[in-house]
Amino acid sequence: MLFIRYGIGAIMVVGGAIMLIVSPAGLGVDGFAMAVGGGLSVLLLNYMYRLSVASEDDRAREEEARAYFDEHGEWPEEDTSASEAPRILGRAWTLPAGAVTAETEAEAQTMGR
Repeated sequence: MLFIRYGIGAIMVVGGAIMLIVSPAGLGVDGFAMAVGGGLSVLLLNYMYRLSVASEDDRAREEEARAYFDEHGEWPEEDTSASEAPRILGRAWTLPAGAVTAETEAEAQTMGR
């Protein structure tokens, strides 16, 4: 499947580069432009299709949340567990030793320190 998705476009781009190397005159330049333009179009079309399919998953999750809201009268809690946070945010934050945040300060006050 990856070959169909990305291999065909890559072969077209490589074929255009080969045409330019074999015949650097008029036909090679025209063939290069045609093959590279077509190959990049195929790659971009596949990328944009993948983006549109991913947005369908977001819509499905939104519909599930709305159904939950209709049934229970409250919006479902977001799952922001520690294992989930790096995937969502793209990075994991690590504080230096002894750093104080608003959360740790409030927790210390409630514990009576």
